[in-house]
Amino acid sequence: MRSLYDYFILLLKGIGMGMADVVPGVSGGTIAFISGIYEELVSSLKSIGFKTVRLLLTGRFREFQTSINLWFLLSVFGGVAISIFSLAKLMKWLLHNHPVLVWSFFFGLILASTLFVLKTIGKFNARTMVFFVTGIAVAWLITSLSPVNTPEEWWFVFLSGSIGICAMILPGISGAFILLLMGKYLFIITAVSELNIPVILVFAAGAITGLILFSHALSWLLRRYRMVTVALLAGFMIGSLNKVWPWKIATSTAEGLHGEVVILAERNVSPAAYESITSSDPMIPWAILLFIAGIGLLSVLQLAGQKAGK
Repeated sequence: MRSLYDYFILLLKGIGMGMADVVPGVSGGTIAFISGIYEELVSSLKSIGFKTVRLLLTGRFREFQTSINLWFLLSVFGGVAISIFSLAKLMKWLLHNHPVLVWSFFFGLILASTLFVLKTIGKFNARTMVFFVTGIAVAWLITSLSPVNTPEEWWFVFLSGSIGICAMILPGISGAFILLLMGKYLFIITAVSELNIPVILVFAAGAITGLILFSHALSWLLRRYRMVTVALLAGFMIGSLNKVWPWKIATSTAEGLHGEVVILAERNVSPAAYESITSSDPMIPWAILLFIAGIGLLSVLQLAGQKAGK
């Protein structure tokens, strides 16, 4: 039986997931994984179906809340919602004004969390190594793709929500970056910032649909093929480091909805090349400090996850 304090901690973990989800290149699933709630999250989402909806519609609320782990889901996704709606503008500002520092922090967080996940695998064999390398290759390929122009009709917004949310619960695969590839990241983040309710509702409906369907497949994989699935997820996390390298230069831009410059594609460079090409300070000391801070946050989340497990 969880206490109010336990649910408050779950709320904070949800806030962490939401913060990650608004950054293209960082996955909320990574935060869920390293904070010790990933498998419970997937299992709880998997339990939502026609039977549980029937319990709700027939007024059997107590059975409904027990069958889907309702208070756990409300705490986590409440935190995600609070984070997205309150921090969307802040994250846009930070990425625009201090990209090197933001990416340095998440680079340290993801690198440390990958090492943590690899510890859960133990000794590698040929099969887990194949899936680990496959995960690296797939994530590296996805993060190397260039965004495309896509329609803004309701059906594509719904589809974007369905696909993007699947990536959001996969450690290492960023839902925000998938939206960027689908040409809908700026569109959705602007809708959230401006409280465009119709767009938000259609996107949310797609996200809920995709989340329920995908969680069934992921839960089955974790139950039947746990080690190779975890190895694949760890590979995704390593491969995603390609996207969160702190020093980048823009190779393709476009005009945003309000006349601002939107970066469509970037190339990773060394700190020296970054300074030479952009005439900007690479901020190496601060980048190292934020990198260490990311590792430190992982340690705190890992400790919180262990305590929650006990």
